[in-house]
Amino acid sequence: MKGMNDLFSKELQARRWITQKALQAFESYGFSQVQTPVLEELSLFVRSVGKTTDIVSKEMYALEDRDGTPICMRPENTAGTVRALLEHHKLTQEQECKVFYVGPMFRRERPQKGRLREFTQVGAEFFGTDAPTADVELLSMLHQWLLSLPIGKIKLLINSLGQPQERAEYLKALRTYFEPLRDQLCSDCQRRLETNTLRLLDCKNKTCSKLADESPSILDFLQEESKQHFEAVKNGLTQLGIEFEITKKLVRGLDYYTRTVFEFIAESGLGAQNTVAAGGRYDNLVEELGGPSVPAIGFAAGIERLVILAEENGLSLDEKRPDLVLVYADDTGREQIPQIAHKLRQANIWVDFEHRKKSVKAQMRRADRMKAKEVLVLGTREIESDEGQLKSLDSGEQRFVQVSNLLSAYSPNFV
Repeated sequence: MKGMNDLFSKELQARRWITQKALQAFESYGFSQVQTPVLEELSLFVRSVGKTTDIVSKEMYALEDRDGTPICMRPENTAGTVRALLEHHKLTQEQECKVFYVGPMFRRERPQKGRLREFTQVGAEFFGTDAPTADVELLSMLHQWLLSLPIGKIKLLINSLGQPQERAEYLKALRTYFEPLRDQLCSDCQRRLETNTLRLLDCKNKTCSKLADESPSILDFLQEESKQHFEAVKNGLTQLGIEFEITKKLVRGLDYYTRTVFEFIAESGLGAQNTVAAGGRYDNLVEELGGPSVPAIGFAAGIERLVILAEENGLSLDEKRPDLVLVYADDTGREQIPQIAHKLRQANIWVDFEHRKKSVKAQMRRADRMKAKEVLVLGTREIESDEGQLKSLDSGEQRFVQVSNLLSAYSPNFV
């Protein structure tokens, strides 16, 4: 299906490696993993993401449950995470909560490089404080993870969307600016002018982008409290040595964001779709979804784009291959090999053997094709004498081993 790919060992190995790097960074900051269902009630995203956003109005895979309830395949996971934490009574005003997740998301949009209809996100959410130090901590964690990956040069962009009342005043000024320019806007932006004005700043169309360069800045509409919060975030990043760039055109496509918003972008390798991780603060979402007043900040990163960048920057993971291939020389060896393999596999050693009746030569060719590390030929002589020769297919070196205690031969040098 277009925009939804089959994945095999090589692709999955790179994804696992990148995800493992994320887990190492996130757990060092005290984040614990959560998992939510792929299917959620559609109303969850209408309430949280916003009815007029592109995700809800154009991109969601909407379905209907057997009882007629509108449901959808999740387009993002912040709203689902909030729902899950509320249902299980894990969000309070008194205690912080740090969680992360890894899983597939779905958006019905035009596939292009680094942008698929089914994609995997790694995300993290920090609930319970509106302190700017929490913004800095989350950005520091994300920065640490991205720096551990071979993805080339990245840049952190930040902005503040202020509080809802500040943004409302800004949107009035934005509409006043763009209205006389309506005929110069692309068709999507002409629609957004009425429904989702903030996204006019995010359009990739060259004409729209140039017009947005001259538009009012939301930073001019911030009140003192929001200004102080943004200054504290900038100062905190500077103190940690994390470079950033302020851009007034940085917005997020979802309605729930307030104050700090950010993106890490790749400076090469992805073209127009160069955002590798993005997020921001959403201090009102928990309350809007029926919970207590709990401020929060979070982000999500697309695994597919990170894999593309890592491979373009030379990521080369060791190919997974068998530790040992057992080759039978006669019927006695063929009868004993399954039991020997079973014992080794219990110790998490990758052992393989040919189930079909084949010659020793054919079995050795098979071991070569599998790029096995070692082979051991077993027949009546080896079984009765309890001694065989373990051969390295990498170096050609051989060593004698006790067949009945083959596990002892596997020191860390050979596993």
